Amino acid sequence: MCFIRRSIGGAALVVAAQGAWAQTGLTLYGVADSFVQFLGNGSTQSFSVRSGGNTGSNFGMRGEEDLGGGFKAKFVLESGYTINNGGFYVDSSTLFYRQAWVGLAHTDYGSLTFGRQYQPTFWAIYYTDPFRGGEALSPVAATAVAVDRHTLATQVTSGRTSNSMEYQSPIVGGLKLYTMYAFSSTATQPVVQSVGNLFDIALSYSGAALYVGLAYQNQHGGSEIMPGLPAALNTLGTERFTGGLGYRIGIVNLQANYTYNRSSNGPKGSLAAQLDAAHSYSFAEVGATIQATLADTFEIAGVERNARGVHDSAVGIEIGADHSISKRTAVYARAGYIKNHGSSMMSWPGVVVTEPDSSQRLVVFGITHRF
Repeated sequence: MCFIRRSIGGAALVVAAQGAWAQTGLTLYGVADSFVQFLGNGSTQSFSVRSGGNTGSNFGMRGEEDLGGGFKAKFVLESGYTINNGGFYVDSSTLFYRQAWVGLAHTDYGSLTFGRQYQPTFWAIYYTDPFRGGEALSPVAATAVAVDRHTLATQVTSGRTSNSMEYQSPIVGGLKLYTMYAFSSTATQPVVQSVGNLFDIALSYSGAALYVGLAYQNQHGGSEIMPGLPAALNTLGTERFTGGLGYRIGIVNLQANYTYNRSSNGPKGSLAAQLDAAHSYSFAEVGATIQATLADTFEIAGVERNARGVHDSAVGIEIGADHSISKRTAVYARAGYIKNHGSSMMSWPGVVVTEPDSSQRLVVFGITHRF
């Protein structure tokens, strides 16, 4: 009789567990992306194998639980890695460098999430870049993270923020609102740095053939320890004003975006002021994505980066082609050119410019597999 009671109790637990599992969804996913690169960097040339040319190599998990009444609990944990050597991408001390957040969502009221997340400014501009903001080969990424002597103290936008709270509204009449507030954070790679509190807000509109994105970001000051400098560099509070536009005509999606980064003045006597390293700068991109067939996509983009008050600028162009072999596997090619003027040091992320007033040439062939 005791055995029967225990059996019934065990069966009840199994049924309860199955019911809980039915209300909870967990998805494991990722991307494996590798490419062969030829790089002409000033007077030098090189060949290499790199990771994440089309889409950053990553693996992650996402889940949600139906809480009833239209509410869901959601989370994402996503790590970036370099498939060419099996290492972590950018920061070997951070397991979930790309995303790590949890929160609540409602079909009518939107979502509120906490953790390391994409910034509203990123979402405003993402759909207007033919190369989708790729961290390795996107021209927008090249313009956003360029490190010039005259803009060292003007903070760059990373696209993601730790210690953040983000609200995303539901889409109403084609409009969607994003807001974020993030507390200060520190990192040890690629350089030792701290960043201050951040406020970011964006509004996007999608309707028929038109997309418009507008964003404003205010990043408080911080500091960086950079090789070659006598002390930690005080990075200054920086405002960013961003606009993006997309318009589809048949198989062609025309795209453009512009960002102005305005830094505050360096305190008198500070290292930023002594180095004259706090100039504001802007970058702009115009391009197009062409869906030639169901399996073939072509991209083209031209970019310009301009530091205010000095004669430092850079221009670039990149073309690309993607061919889908299956729903999950594609091969791709990229070719690009960047020309720097003055002390500008713009190049693709991961490429260090070794000569002033030089040019970079890039040719890439790669493969992407989604799982």
